[in-house]
Amino acid sequence: MLNLLVATRQRTEAEREARLEAAPAVAVAMLLQIVVAVTSSVEGWTTWRFGWWIWLIPLAAEGAFFVLSTWHRPHQALVEMGIRREVGIGLLALASASNGLLVFTVIASLVSGQETSGAHLLLKGSAVWLTNVILFGLWFWLFDRGGPVSRLGADPPPPDFQFPQMENPDLAAPGWRPHFLDYMYVSFTNSIAFSPTDAMPLNRWAKMLMLVEASLSAMVILLVAARAVNIFK
Repeated sequence: MLNLLVATRQRTEAEREARLEAAPAVAVAMLLQIVVAVTSSVEGWTTWRFGWWIWLIPLAAEGAFFVLSTWHRPHQALVEMGIRREVGIGLLALASASNGLLVFTVIASLVSGQETSGAHLLLKGSAVWLTNVILFGLWFWLFDRGGPVSRLGADPPPPDFQFPQMENPDLAAPGWRPHFLDYMYVSFTNSIAFSPTDAMPLNRWAKMLMLVEASLSAMVILLVAARAVNIFK
């Protein structure tokens, strides 16, 4: 009975973190993509060979992830079937692949010389970059030490990210553990500095994820910024 109560408390805390921290971040990504789609439709802008609708492709996976993070009933149903984590990872993989497609189309549009509006280019570049930050933050959050539920256990797996509070527990609050916002900060700084600045990756998967994120971010920031400056000139 005690183990059941502890497990229930762990799931409840993980659900609260997903609802109050992860879900709002996903909502921001969805809002950005809707803004770009609506603006492209109104102004008649295209992205490489595609119309405004391409920006709505990631919304299916992101919307489903948002629902699972905020609505208790489908979340609980998947928990009872024992596939909640697997479904979340699958939806996140689909959202990441969709955003990867958007990154490709933005870069292809740049290379082909189709981008003539600096404001539109900055809007599209900002959307794919910030979505990239949010999605990789979610990857870090879902995989570190087996995920948010596993991290709350009495004997969690070894850490995949070494946060400063782990190295200096005297400087941290009692019982400190990383939340989604901590992983978002790691993702944001990695996308800006192209290297870890807060938490150090310890496992190969964490290093590879940070490498992929930094590479995508570098391409988006450098290419979009350079072209936008030329257009505004």
